[in-house]
Amino acid sequence: MENLFRLVDQDQDFFQPKWTLVNGPIIVGAGPSGLAAAACLKEQGVPSVVLERADCIASLWQKRTYDRLKLHLPKQFCQLPKLPFPEDYPEYPTKRQFIEYLESYAKRFDINPKFNECVQSARYDETSGFWKVKTVVTTTGSNKTEFEYICRWLIVATGENAESVMPDIEGLSEFGGEVIHACDYKSGEKFKGKKVLVVGCGNSGMEVSLDLCNHNASPSMVVRSSVHVLPREILGKSTFELAVSMMKWLPLWLVDKLMLILAWLVLGNTEKYGLKRPSTGPLELKNTKGKTPVLDIGALEKIRSGDIHVVPGIKRFSRGQVELVNGEKLDIDSVVLATGYRSNVPSWLQEGEFFAKNGYPKAPFPHGWKGKAGLYAAGFTRRGLSGATSDAMRIAQDIGNAWKEENKQLKKRTIARHRRCISLSQF
Repeated sequence: MENLFRLVDQDQDFFQPKWTLVNGPIIVGAGPSGLAAAACLKEQGVPSVVLERADCIASLWQKRTYDRLKLHLPKQFCQLPKLPFPEDYPEYPTKRQFIEYLESYAKRFDINPKFNECVQSARYDETSGFWKVKTVVTTTGSNKTEFEYICRWLIVATGENAESVMPDIEGLSEFGGEVIHACDYKSGEKFKGKKVLVVGCGNSGMEVSLDLCNHNASPSMVVRSSVHVLPREILGKSTFELAVSMMKWLPLWLVDKLMLILAWLVLGNTEKYGLKRPSTGPLELKNTKGKTPVLDIGALEKIRSGDIHVVPGIKRFSRGQVELVNGEKLDIDSVVLATGYRSNVPSWLQEGEFFAKNGYPKAPFPHGWKGKAGLYAAGFTRRGLSGATSDAMRIAQDIGNAWKEENKQLKKRTIARHRRCISLSQF
């Protein structure tokens, strides 16, 4: 409490009406990671405040994903702590089903984020020992209000996919046709009969290309670098689940070797279709670089048949056309940039010790969940929803222990003061 008074003394604007002292941690982000952290904290008896810049939970899933999206991994690897998926959900829940699950999760744990509240900055005040989190609240119309929160603990849960990556490609501004990022792509229906260039060959690029084919468009997919393509299932069993099982008994390099052999048996040689494999194995590449292998759900068959045209990197765009690095020129109508996402943490968190410039914790998994001075990170493990769950449980346990210890000390001081009052009243 003495620290709080010092904070008041040094901040001349402290008693302005638009600030509040938070009893518990602030969680920035109401996606799966933020919801999981809030739920686990509640199980520990710790209240929290969740700040979300959008007007809904899981805005990435609700607003920036395509209609055909399903979870790439079986549901048991994607459920959040304390609440499994409904039994009647399929093994790979749809986008709508996953959103409904998250909404029921928030309701189950009575998580009520403060929506339309965008964090502008967060910094730790060493003198007081508190975090100062400044936000801009968007109300009706274009009205905006600045606000400030004071808290002991700050949990960064904005995730690995907070901002879309828009590449700077020569001539793109002169192209003339429609150019969208994959986050704005919903369905191939409006592209029927059109020639579409899909830039990127990750899971999004592959699925967008497949969806375009299914809507009678003509996609060309840019494959600039090497990529691992694995079947989603092998002999009816999830490839991911199979890899997890093998890693319990075998070293990672051997599991990688076995996975590539199985992929070759199921999919054949993908390099002859322009999909060259990296020299590093798929699991090692995921662990070291965060690059997820593509889990094929039908795009490879379309590539084999020629319905999806695989092309090399882009040299430049011109009016209605793209020139590739091999000199080939393609007439195209539209461009979909499946160029991925990035963390936005460096844009608002004023801290340089825990988070690196790329917006990820500097410490590798499983050590990247806790920083100093009450700073935590949830959902930056490069291990999807299972990693977010692991982070949330660790964070809640750590804060919960501190919370209980502080309450115990507070109770002791209260009892001591009460006894002194009784003693004085006897005179």
